[in-house]
Amino acid sequence: MSIDSLWFVIVVMMFAVYAVLDGFNFGTGMVYMFVARTDRERQLVMKAIGPVWKGNEVWLIAGGGVLFLAFPKAFAAGFSGFYLALNLVLWLLILRGLSIPLRSHFQNPLWRDFWDAIFASASLLLAMIFGAAVGNIIRGVSLAADGYFFAPLWTTFMPGDTPGIIDWFTMLVGVLTIAILAVHGANYLAIKTDAAIRSRALQIAVVGMRTVTVLALVVSCVLPFVQPALQHNYDTHPIGYMFPATAASLLIAALYGRRRWRDGLIFLIWTLFILTVLGSMAWGLFPNLLIATADPTHSLTIDNAAASPYGLQVGVVWFSVGISLVIAYTCWVYLLGFRGKVDR
Repeated sequence: MSIDSLWFVIVVMMFAVYAVLDGFNFGTGMVYMFVARTDRERQLVMKAIGPVWKGNEVWLIAGGGVLFLAFPKAFAAGFSGFYLALNLVLWLLILRGLSIPLRSHFQNPLWRDFWDAIFASASLLLAMIFGAAVGNIIRGVSLAADGYFFAPLWTTFMPGDTPGIIDWFTMLVGVLTIAILAVHGANYLAIKTDAAIRSRALQIAVVGMRTVTVLALVVSCVLPFVQPALQHNYDTHPIGYMFPATAASLLIAALYGRRRWRDGLIFLIWTLFILTVLGSMAWGLFPNLLIATADPTHSLTIDNAAASPYGLQVGVVWFSVGISLVIAYTCWVYLLGFRGKVDR
């Protein structure tokens, strides 16, 4: 494996881990108003994510840092091109972070309901935006010859040579992302809570899994028409079909095992499902980082967007040190805060 390919795998893995870890926080926020109906129940849900939600965001920061280290041109193009969307993400992350502690500052029901609504809506919109971002990466962006682009929020709502961030395809991927993460959050709450909250979370998880099945089939059907280039790697290296095949198997296992297996096993299966879905996308995209919609020769790949070979080699050494600290920190937080159910 070349050094460029190694860093492509590392970048994908960093963002995939973030999707799994912060994904159940987003999902918990989305189902929050439905599973927790009294103030005490909502406090229990907040306690369920309280020890880990800040630590999960470390992976987003680390993923951005790794992308900048390995593929600085793709980092620069993405951050300038998605400037509007990134500002929305920043404000939503701030609002979500504020809503968790601020809701408990006053006992007034109106105050708490306001911040509860902010927490739920910010979680939903973040999932939608991150899903739309994945849709943009799959569909491609309007890269110019200099390797830069700017994407407005929308143009004609249709994929094309100069698409906006939002069109029918990216919206579809965004809705699929919402459904996947809502199930992820519900599965997490089933582990961490008991009684009424757990029962409601299980109901949402079952309905959500069926919704994900339908939406995943729709996305799979339209994907070849939106971005036919993704099929090339699968045709050239058929071993890559193990990713979508495994994802489909895990989805079926989670759907039919929900009422038979332990909550922890279902959570693990759904986690692996998310990872294999992202792996399927990465396999189809490689070696592209950003696909140009108008002229494929303008696409940013691991070859024309990478840092110098020497820098990448030195980066592997320092990355090994840094990721070891991040993994150790994450494991420590989860050992302290993940064990057992919240009951008070």
